[in-house]
Amino acid sequence: MEFEAGKKVFLKVAPMKGVLRFGKKGKLSPDFIRPFKILERVSSVAYRLAFPPSLSIVHNVFHVSMLRKYLMDPSHVVDFEPLQLNENLSYEEKLAQIVAREVKVLHNKEVPLVKVLW
Repeated sequence: MEFEAGKKVFLKVAPMKGVLRFGKKGKLSPDFIRPFKILERVSSVAYRLAFPPSLSIVHNVFHVSMLRKYLMDPSHVVDFEPLQLNENLSYEEKLAQIVAREVKVLHNKEVPLVKVLW
């Protein structure tokens, strides 16, 4: 595989048993992480990636087998509204829509369940 400078790729992270990586542990930890921009081609099989300052302790040159092509998908872009924070750094969630209602019957009890879009 070959990549061009300026394109984006996913980086494969080696699985390590029992290691908490990127907020997930074990089989739920991601195999590939965020798209990184390719800065340059170092050799025929090695590429230098642009890392954020939080990953500055990691060497930024990787073998082509550790990379996967990133295809831009508009569904990957998340729109967000800026939060209005109170003085105590809390915010108020507002109900957008009630999606579904259901009543679950447990022996002699009825439990109402509501699925809400915030």
